[in-house]
Amino acid sequence: FFLLQTLSNTLKKQNAMSWNQYIDNLIAQSSDNCDKACIIGFDGSQWTTKDHPSNLNLSAQEIATITRILKNRNDPTEFQSNGITVEGTKYTFLRQQENMILGKKKDHGAVTFQLADKCIVIGHTKEGSQQGNVNKGVSTVATYLKEAGY
Repeated sequence: FFLLQTLSNTLKKQNAMSWNQYIDNLIAQSSDNCDKACIIGFDGSQWTTKDHPSNLNLSAQEIATITRILKNRNDPTEFQSNGITVEGTKYTFLRQQENMILGKKKDHGAVTFQLADKCIVIGHTKEGSQQGNVNKGVSTVATYLKEAGY
């Protein structure tokens, strides 16, 4: 039993580490305009972990709200009314662009969400950087995950 528990914990840690690699990929794809990113599952789980220094650390409540709203597949009505809260900061909903949701807050940067089949990829644009480049990075990762069945 102990061996099975240890193996299970090791696999979970390796899986989390592999998901964390997508943060580095997204930042690179955004030409370093993205300073933080994360991937969350539609089941409310956080696929990337706080172990990565550039992980966007969402609270359990923020994850629950985001997944509840986006389970409707791109119906941003509640974001339009109430804004988008990420790491305790409330961003103004900007627009829905194809299968992306965009938000911004003066002096705090911007957020980009894109849906795959089983998860949501989220990138944060640091203040003064180009959200369009972050959109490209988020899109690259989300498209790859969707094509891989995630």
